[in-house]
Amino acid sequence: MTDKTELRLRFWLCYNAITMPNLMTGPKVRKSLHLHDKQLKKLEILANEIRQDLIEMLVTAGSGHSAGPLGMADIFTALYFHVMVHDPKRPDWKDRDRLILSNGHICPIRYVTMAHAGYFPKSWMMTLRKLGSSLQGHPEREKLPGVETTSGPLGSGSSQAAGLAYAALMDGSPWRVYCVMSDGELDEGQTWEAMLFAGRNKLSNCTFIIDRNNIQIDGRTEEIMPLEPLAAKFEAFNMNVIHCAGNSISDFITAIERAHGVSEKPTVIIADTVPGYGVNFMENDYRWHGKPPNTLEAKQALAWLRTLGGKIKGEHE
Repeated sequence: MTDKTELRLRFWLCYNAITMPNLMTGPKVRKSLHLHDKQLKKLEILANEIRQDLIEMLVTAGSGHSAGPLGMADIFTALYFHVMVHDPKRPDWKDRDRLILSNGHICPIRYVTMAHAGYFPKSWMMTLRKLGSSLQGHPEREKLPGVETTSGPLGSGSSQAAGLAYAALMDGSPWRVYCVMSDGELDEGQTWEAMLFAGRNKLSNCTFIIDRNNIQIDGRTEEIMPLEPLAAKFEAFNMNVIHCAGNSISDFITAIERAHGVSEKPTVIIADTVPGYGVNFMENDYRWHGKPPNTLEAKQALAWLRTLGGKIKGEHE
């Protein structure tokens, strides 16, 4: 090797050490996500209880979103009670996993799940959207410990998640980033800029979770701004793409396990969910995207949830 060649090689190694994260540095050994039958049953029961509290919260607030939060109850239950490394008593713990909620309008489901996890008293749930409450209609990072970002503008969460994941790799930190996104917000160009960045930098510690419920505020996604073929689009951006049934806790956790097993690229999980899941008259109806139930509708919804759609006799009956 000539002196000139050696000098060029040293420069290349130095440049890449400065400008790129060490891709061999990633999450340390994490607990197995294998799910036993008893664990799965416990999580499914908890998700149903979280849906019931969600209905109580929304009817008390008199405003808020119903369809998206109900559809994402299983995924949030899985994340907070089985997947993520976190500590409700230490919300600023430096090695915690980061959960970014890009579609901030579904925050009621995050609030209820956080309350059940012990981040704050359950009594706070009934202060949703009240003046001075920590539980606003869109999450505010400085108002509620455990919330990583203030969200509202759709599409921004993917960029925030990519930036956090990049920083974690540069620092050799063990934590992972999970970014929950709506399918409707994929209309936003910023999302695809974030995917370009994540794919280029091989952010294998970042998992984007798309709530593929096929609705947005004005109707069906494929009628307003068609997204398909969605998987092929993400794959073209150098993303690992996994499909799962978003209302199956076991299927979602399996998808997360598969995502953790990929070391050379970020993962997008396209989670097919039913908007309004668990409440028969809300399911697959886009009109429930942005409105809460009234008192009578809440009573009907709770009866449906408590009896699993009439399959069992509820203790409130």
